[in-house]
Order: sequence, then C-alpha cells, then structure tokens
Amino acid sequence: MRSATARAVGITRPGGPDVLDVIERDVREAGPGEARIAVRAAAVNPTDIGVRERGIDGLPPPWVPGMDAAGIVESVGPEVERVAVGDGVMAALSPRRPEGGGQAELVVVPAASVVAVPDDATLEEAATLPMNGLTALHGLELLGLDEGQTLAVTGGAGLLASYVIPIAKERGLLVLADAFPDDEELVRGFGADVVLPRGDALVAALRDAVPDGVDAVFDTALLTRRMFPAIREGGAIAVVRGFEGDDVEDGIRIERVLVGTVLDRTDWLRDVRDLAVRGVLVPRVADTYPPERAADAQRRMEAGGLRGRAVIVFPERTRM
Repeated sequence: MRSATARAVGITRPGGPDVLDVIERDVREAGPGEARIAVRAAAVNPTDIGVRERGIDGLPPPWVPGMDAAGIVESVGPEVERVAVGDGVMAALSPRRPEGGGQAELVVVPAASVVAVPDDATLEEAATLPMNGLTALHGLELLGLDEGQTLAVTGGAGLLASYVIPIAKERGLLVLADAFPDDEELVRGFGADVVLPRGDALVAALRDAVPDGVDAVFDTALLTRRMFPAIREGGAIAVVRGFEGDDVEDGIRIERVLVGTVLDRTDWLRDVRDLAVRGVLVPRVADTYPPERAADAQRRMEAGGLRGRAVIVFPERTRM
C-alpha cells in the first residue's frame, strides 16, 4: 500500500481557535508493527487546547491535534497479526509525533496502540474511550490504593471522572466526588458513594465526610495544592496536567499522570474495551463536528460545562 493524501485538522500557528484549518498532507504507508487507519471519528480533548495555544517545540506547524481515533483498518505493516484490514478499531496516539495526532482522515499508529471497537459502540462513541480510559487506569495504578481505602475525585461530572469513579468502585474503593447541584444525580450514576458540593467548600466537606483525610485524590479539575488539606498525612494526589514542584509536599505524594507514556499499553486498552462492553464505562458524545468546524468544537470545550466529548467526524474515504 503506497503513501496517500488525506485531510486533517491543522493548527497553523499558536493562538486561539481561529488558527485551526483543514490541511492536506501525505500519509506514509504502515511500517513493521504498525497499522494505517481510515479515521471516521476523533475526540477533542483538553490536550488539544494546549497544543493549539503553545504549539509543539521542535516541530514546525501545521500540527495535527487529537489523542483518540476510531475507524477502519485500511492496511497493516509486516509483523502485525492482532488487527487486520477491515477491522473497526479505536486507537490512542500522541499529537506530539512528527506525524501528528488523530484528527485526520488517515493515520499510521503502532498496532500496540490499537484495539477493536467495543461491541455495539458507534465509532463516535469509541473515539471518546482510549485516552481517557488509559489516563484513568494509569492514575489509579500510580495511586496504588487498596480495597476499602478512600478516593476523592474532583471534577466529578467530567468525562475523565466518569471513567475514574466506576473503575475505582470496581476495585472496592470508597469514592467521594464533587458536583454542582444539577449534576449530583449524574455523578451518583457513575457510582460515587458520596457526592459533595463543588467549589470553595469542597475541602471542608471532604474533611467532614472523612475526618482523618482521604487516602488519595484523583484531581481531574486541576485543583492541585488546594486539595492538600483534604488528604491524610502520607496520602497521595494524581495530577493530570503536570505539576511544578517536588515529588512530596506537605507530606503528600504527588503522582504525575503522563498518559503519553502508556499509549502502547495494549493490555490496558483491552481493559478499557472490556469495561465499555460490560457497561462500566459509558462513552459520552456531546456533539459531532466536521473538520471544517474544529474551531467550534474547541470553543465549545473552552466554554466549560461539556458533559462528554466533542467529536470530529470524517466521511468514509473513497478507495483508490
């Protein structure tokens, strides 16, 4: 299978949503251990906002955003046996690669980062699963909690929290999460044992619920040090957007969740798929956008309050 030309969402320079455009680019053939996927859906994540605002050091623009993709395997390289041409798959990938991320009609990815789409899931739904599923599993592994311990999850109504909470419950943890009043039932539906008010009163409410402090916080709302008073001495916090500071502060262990280091964890991607098949993880698509409206999708995310993910959708490619 020779190289091909495909459309992609391109970030033409660092800046606001207006720097997004649709570009044409050459896509190479799949090499050993790789698959080439005709992408039909690619989720929009907060990481895409950071790439748009700051660019990627060492790589010239345009940059292609997107850490999730779902579509049909178009071709595979040598040494690939687990996926085959025609399979419906989902994949996790990094926009910081020279080839860019998932918001493109055609992508080449390591086969280790590809698994089958869950039964009965649409490609749009599947596109919301890989990166956030890996982030949830990675953060929980770093926290290393045992059955019966307490976990507080910030940003309880968000998509990442909606994955962390039910996985933590499956592992026998007591889960506390925050929510605005309109989202309390939603967060309870994810499996949270205790739902507390979001905002300035959260730490005090956590201390009321767990006087000795929770064992750990999975901080999807980027509250970082503001959560320290809610954590017991020797406890931990998982942070998802980096942390400027020491590995231990105020007796709290800081665990940096770097999902880019686990994109090839096939076993975890299979776990994410299995959790979705069993209904533990529920994909949530907030809305779909063609690539020409990628700027609108990012504006919607930046506005806040999105319950699910915006998804960029590409039409089926015509075979050459």
